[in-house]
Amino acid sequence: MSLRVILRILGLLLMLFSLTMLPPMLMSLWFRDGVWHAFMSGIAITAMTGLMLYLPNRRSHKELRIRDGFIIAAMFWTVLALFGSLPLMLFGEGSLGITDAVFESFSGLTTTGATVITGIDFLPESVRYYRQQLQWLGGMGIVVLAVAILPTLGVGGMALYRTEIPGPLKDSKLTPRITETAKALWYIYATLTLACMFAYMLAGMSWFDALGHSFSTVAIGGFSTYDASIGFFDNAAIELICIGFMLISAVSFSLHFIAWREKRLLHYFQDPEARFLLLFLAGLTVITVITLWFTGTYNDIEGLRHALFEVVSVATTAGFAVADFSGWPGAIPFLLFIAAFVGGCSGSTAGGMKVIRIILIIKQGMREVMRLIHPNAVIAVKVGKVSVPDSIAQAVWGFFSAYVMLFFLMLVGVMATGVDQVTAWSTVGSALNNLGPALGEASSHYGDLPSLAKWILVLAMLLGRLEIFTVLVLFTPAFWRR
Repeated sequence: MSLRVILRILGLLLMLFSLTMLPPMLMSLWFRDGVWHAFMSGIAITAMTGLMLYLPNRRSHKELRIRDGFIIAAMFWTVLALFGSLPLMLFGEGSLGITDAVFESFSGLTTTGATVITGIDFLPESVRYYRQQLQWLGGMGIVVLAVAILPTLGVGGMALYRTEIPGPLKDSKLTPRITETAKALWYIYATLTLACMFAYMLAGMSWFDALGHSFSTVAIGGFSTYDASIGFFDNAAIELICIGFMLISAVSFSLHFIAWREKRLLHYFQDPEARFLLLFLAGLTVITVITLWFTGTYNDIEGLRHALFEVVSVATTAGFAVADFSGWPGAIPFLLFIAAFVGGCSGSTAGGMKVIRIILIIKQGMREVMRLIHPNAVIAVKVGKVSVPDSIAQAVWGFFSAYVMLFFLMLVGVMATGVDQVTAWSTVGSALNNLGPALGEASSHYGDLPSLAKWILVLAMLLGRLEIFTVLVLFTPAFWRR
């Protein structure tokens, strides 16, 4: 482990991150909202800290190992979110305390979308923009961006890339060089963002709202420039555009890369993970629509419109809202929350456990049933036409076990702070799946939760964003042995 190399890279990344506060500062000057000084202070503090880490270690050049990648990914996401909270604490009247600012910053960068703020509509425009930008940066991952544009990481960049890309199959690269892979991902990501922005504008959004919501839509984040979220616009066209781009972003970006490079779309329907996601969403939508119709909650068209939007939004872990689904009848609110545990495809910007893991868990369960009937049979687990190695199958079960264990530990921790059971399980599940909305006392916002509960949820967001093992491995004695 090369501590000086890690500190040098963290310094470079912090200096890079300080530049991301320049656009909201310019936005503040454009709108004359009077809070540009908060972003200027954030730039100065973040850049100076990065410089102090970089200068003493600037001559430390070694190839990164996988251990270094784990440390950098976990430390940088933590440090980045802490420094990202500075403008939220410094903008003046209505600014947040330390706990709330850190919570909001983590929620943005991990694309969770849970908020402690009420009265978003009345915040300075630059602060409203900054929250959206945090989600956009976190969507594909600031670490991947750094790998793409910082050649100082060299071949060791793969160590960072493997800890950042979500899903169990982390060794596949779109291009032979990791730097080119990261660039390809960001080109696709930026193109989708621009397309989403122009579509929103054509549907009636102002350029400011379109820019902000395109950031959070493609990132599957859920932050909005209004308290009422997408429901503020009450526009069916905007909702359809949002649904379309949430679906696009919930699909693996490797499929988008193939579509871009080979100019074909058939592979989307041939991919087992994408097919499962679409069928899962379709089935959940049918159940929700029928329930809303038969209980008289909505009329025919309104029920279909709200059900389709909320199912896609919650199941893909975006968390936008056009209706308060927590008050829907029967088991629908619970069912939607369980769907968020599935999340999107591996290699997408969505949260959750990822569709590929759910597929593998189901197929392994079916294999064990078949083994009871045919004890001596050799039965391969296949995804499509590809046999999955037993090592990956075992890793999926290990991930699932750790996921459930941590969920219950944090659930008990949040309940111990005095939060009721419904609020506790929904907030922990929402944070761990990077979803955002919750039930109970947190159905509108998280601001009334105890401070300790918020810090537990911050940990849950980080674990969810880095898919648990990237963080847990740092707490094992074997990791620190030479």
